[in-house]
Amino acid sequence: MRKKIEQLVDAVIPEITALRREIHRHPELAGDEVNTARLVREVLAPTAIEFLPPYLQTDVVGLLHGSTPGPNVTLRADMDALPLDELTGIDYASRHPGKMHACGHDGHTAVLTGAALVLDKLRGHFNGSVRFVFQPGEEVAAMGHELVKAGALDNPLPKAVFALHAWAGAECGKILSRPGPAMAATGFFKFTITGRGAHGSAPQNSIDPILVGSHLVAGLQAIVARNIDPLQPAVVSVCRFSSGQNSNVIPETAVLEGTYRFLDADIGATTRRLLKEYAEGTCRTFGATCEVELNQPYDILLNTPEYVDMVRETALECLGEYAYEELPVPSMGGEDFCFFLQKAPGAFFRLGNGTDSVSIHSPRFNFNDDAIRNGILMMVNLALKTLK
Repeated sequence: MRKKIEQLVDAVIPEITALRREIHRHPELAGDEVNTARLVREVLAPTAIEFLPPYLQTDVVGLLHGSTPGPNVTLRADMDALPLDELTGIDYASRHPGKMHACGHDGHTAVLTGAALVLDKLRGHFNGSVRFVFQPGEEVAAMGHELVKAGALDNPLPKAVFALHAWAGAECGKILSRPGPAMAATGFFKFTITGRGAHGSAPQNSIDPILVGSHLVAGLQAIVARNIDPLQPAVVSVCRFSSGQNSNVIPETAVLEGTYRFLDADIGATTRRLLKEYAEGTCRTFGATCEVELNQPYDILLNTPEYVDMVRETALECLGEYAYEELPVPSMGGEDFCFFLQKAPGAFFRLGNGTDSVSIHSPRFNFNDDAIRNGILMMVNLALKTLK
């Protein structure tokens, strides 16, 4: 059976590689994955997969039934790109300025499409069903939450759920995961500081929002440094500071935006409280006001130990004795597959993109086509094992 699976996977590699590059060439941002969804449906149209009406307009959700009734396993891939100008220089680079697949979702979509083609050929070898979820809007929008809430996993409920993510710095095709917390809860903040504008030559007439914002940037570092247990992972990062339009005018307002991350719910509550207190208190000290916006679209991603064991065993059996690595610590990145794992047990794992790969979210990132084969093999074998 293992040899048959490998032959089926090898047979689809050329088509899936071409699909991956076509998706890369035409990236679409969160919620706008119309062309990507169309491509997936077209490639899978000849199969026995039963496609469901979209839950969120651009999602593609399909059920493949085996030889007899039984449990369900759900496999998920995200489809959206990032708002970046691509700098890879490859011949299939993005043709759409300001959009590129800098996080590998083109590869995730291609891998799951390949797995669907292979499992369609094997539907006489399993009971139950495989659900394929091609999800829109993982980046920032966290539309996985909406998809689960809309009922995409409800009928039937999965016995297990699986997803993968390309990972830079790991050997190409290597599988990495860990039980328990694997990705952080992720929130975003926006502080709009309102002071009083003045001419740059007369700063005494102003309440300078840039000065206030600078003190706030420095003060926010104390949240993690002095208010959080050093043994507890937490992140507060200011990622955008915007103010002013002229070099000799002290502006009226300034805007600070950033992210906070944590792996413990109590730490998250403390961080949110302190973000608000620091922002409002700093502004009040200088006589300015502050509008505070806090938003947490991602929860902590918790892998089920039983299914991480399955991921490890599958990698070692199907890819080789050095194909798996246990991650010693979680990532502070966010991932909305957390909401799938709140609905059913399962595992999220990384797929190595190469030791020389630039990091995800870089304008020079490119999913490594050489990882496609191992990605498909993992998804196919995990589905079959779950339904065995």
